[in-house]
Amino acid sequence: MHRIIIFCLLIPGLALSACSRAEQAAPDARTAKSTAAICEQDGGGISVPAGFCIQVFADDLGRVRHIAAAPDGRLFAILRSASEGHGLVALRDADGDGKAETIHRFGNLTGTGIRVHDGRLYASSDTAVYRWRLPDDGLEPTGEPELVVGGFPEQGQHAAKSLAIGDGKLYVNVGAPSNACMEQTRTKGSPGMDPCPLLEGHGGIWRFDANATGQSYSPARRFVTGIRNAVALAWNPTVGELYLVQHGRDQLHGLFPDLYSVEDSAELPAEEMFRVNEGDNFGWPYCYYDQRQGKKLLAPEFGGDGKSVGRCDKYERPIIAFPGHWAPNGLMFYTADAFPAHYRNGAFIAFHGSWNRAPEPQAGYKVVFVPFDGPLPAGGYETFASGFAGADSIASPSQAEYRPMGLVQGPDGALYVGDTEKGRIWKITYMR
Repeated sequence: MHRIIIFCLLIPGLALSACSRAEQAAPDARTAKSTAAICEQDGGGISVPAGFCIQVFADDLGRVRHIAAAPDGRLFAILRSASEGHGLVALRDADGDGKAETIHRFGNLTGTGIRVHDGRLYASSDTAVYRWRLPDDGLEPTGEPELVVGGFPEQGQHAAKSLAIGDGKLYVNVGAPSNACMEQTRTKGSPGMDPCPLLEGHGGIWRFDANATGQSYSPARRFVTGIRNAVALAWNPTVGELYLVQHGRDQLHGLFPDLYSVEDSAELPAEEMFRVNEGDNFGWPYCYYDQRQGKKLLAPEFGGDGKSVGRCDKYERPIIAFPGHWAPNGLMFYTADAFPAHYRNGAFIAFHGSWNRAPEPQAGYKVVFVPFDGPLPAGGYETFASGFAGADSIASPSQAEYRPMGLVQGPDGALYVGDTEKGRIWKITYMR
């Protein structure tokens, strides 16, 4: 079992959390670039910590999901739905002013996952993963892509195939098309199916050869199980391991009002971050994590009462936990030295916001940072970028001005953040 670090409370009005943090050291001199001198603070209302600069890199791209960066500085984005007839976008900042002057749309693939690996661009639809060879000249790939893995199950819920690549392997999220594997889906008081048949082919991470083509999805290729949905999925190159942040289940009060209050249902269950090892079982749908009690508890569909642990002591515990229904949709480990030393090898997480806190106010809509010491967090989380919702309090995700999702580190050490609502990408750099 992994040890756990419970999240820290944020002090209202401060950019950083109440958790102790290391003194920010200046980045190495070689990382100071001319772009720092011309970076204009123009983030459209988004706040970042002192010393950082945020700019709008590109705008009006479409429903941007994940983003990727090539070693030469080209950025790529995949869209949820086609815009101007295409599902992928290539961007380049030719003059180094922090804004993309060249934007090309290409391909008809739409989806969520996108990565650059070994001179190729990988991207996923809801049922397959493809790749193109990146040209040495020009901006975007041309021609038809190669099929890397096909045959993923079609599903109406949690269909996004987020990707991670590490150690020559391709990792793909196959979300569970369910809230809690109930006999009658999302029906008040309905018991859960035990064992849950959905786990045979869903609810986990699948592993493939990143350098092979023509592979097929099979239940036998499952790497880990017991994950409801992990859109936030990333390889940590510092320690050579896979990590994810999962979406917790919904509707505790709506389905079991005798056990959970409206307030309980807004805060529970935690959004859990996991360090992933082959064969792990994280407990969905039988268990959920209560960050207030610091325990993994038995779900009410399987006889839980909001206090009982039951079988849940045998499943993996999170390495850090966040409040419920923040909707983690992006995860990235920072490995450059352009930011202060405090950020090196730590994790950035983009929270997209979720509908399930209603009637309580919405929450999430931010990018947080988790410092790491080796393979585990070195403290609680810190708010890094906020203000995406556009208001202090909103009642539903439809009222959010922006919803952060895609995260990528550029070759110059900048952090790029993508938005799903207006198709905006921000560039964040360190100035001093």
